[in-house]
Amino acid sequence: MLPSAKKSAACGSIFDAPRLRSELAALETKLADPGLWSNPALSQPLMRDRKRIESQLADDAELERRTGDIDAYFELAKEGESVEPDLDREIKALAEHIEQLEFRTMLSGETDPLNAIVTVHPGAGGTESQDWAEMLMRMYLRWAEQQGFRTEMNDYQDGEEAGIKSATFTITGDYAYGLLNGETGVHRLVRISPFDQAKRRHTSFASVFVSPEIDDSIQIDIKPDELRIDTYRSGGKGGQHVNTTDSAVRITHLPTNIVVQCQNERSQHKNREKAMKMLRSRLYEYELEKKQATARKLEDSKLDIKFGSQIRNYVLQPYRMAKDLRTRVETGDVDKVLDGYIDPFIRGYLLMKRQGGVPAAVTAEDELD
Repeated sequence: MLPSAKKSAACGSIFDAPRLRSELAALETKLADPGLWSNPALSQPLMRDRKRIESQLADDAELERRTGDIDAYFELAKEGESVEPDLDREIKALAEHIEQLEFRTMLSGETDPLNAIVTVHPGAGGTESQDWAEMLMRMYLRWAEQQGFRTEMNDYQDGEEAGIKSATFTITGDYAYGLLNGETGVHRLVRISPFDQAKRRHTSFASVFVSPEIDDSIQIDIKPDELRIDTYRSGGKGGQHVNTTDSAVRITHLPTNIVVQCQNERSQHKNREKAMKMLRSRLYEYELEKKQATARKLEDSKLDIKFGSQIRNYVLQPYRMAKDLRTRVETGDVDKVLDGYIDPFIRGYLLMKRQGGVPAAVTAEDELD
């Protein structure tokens, strides 16, 4: 047997099908209770678990089918049949399938399966950084579209001349947070400025912060007397975007000074509801970070938007390259990256995390324009 075939067949052991079927049967018993459906806080996590187990069982069946096909081709080869092109095709397809499964096994955290709330802020630099922040926002929205995920804008503030002052949006899809949580940090762009009549090269910074959308199954204690709730008139570009009532909501959690805001809905009640959901997600992430402070300093990287703190460089001039400074994953096709193709960077970060790696230090070479 070819080495790749041996390796592929061995990977079939990543699933414990009998145990999964037993778990699924127990879940089905719980979900058969009519009274369960009146309590979304209980039913939604169970539905999510059922979907996860059904997906794992389907993957196990697919692995078994593919390895069976390869075994059949080997038997035909022993009998003198010319099956080398078909066998090579099947082995390559199996290797790609296993690579995808391996990728998914890296998403095992408690909050990895949840939706992601993404916030993008420009750094210092006015129009340049605000334009760069909008480019990053578009990159993540395009990535979500390519994954088949839904997106919803929660808060959006236009820049004064171009770009954005900030944007917060929710990406809804399986494992959205698990895939995107490594994107938190400072992103650096080097390019010939479209806003500089002298066509000089500029360096811009923007920060990205990703938190999980926490559902009601995870308890977060928020005391009303610890909140300051402000309402204000939603901003916009004019016309139909102008809101004539104070429907936008800003909530400040006084003990932590975490601020969230939502102005996407016309109803103040709906904006408040969404803002509370965002606050619960931010507080969950805040508490998690306190427990894992020795592993990484997420808040520090989020707030320190300057040289030496970036996680990724996007260089458009004098050469073209996107490079992650933690994993050293890089590509010369920056346009493809900015159009949403960030999968190599996501995979590199997850591999580094699974292997217990720590982010590499930024070198002088990385700081060069």
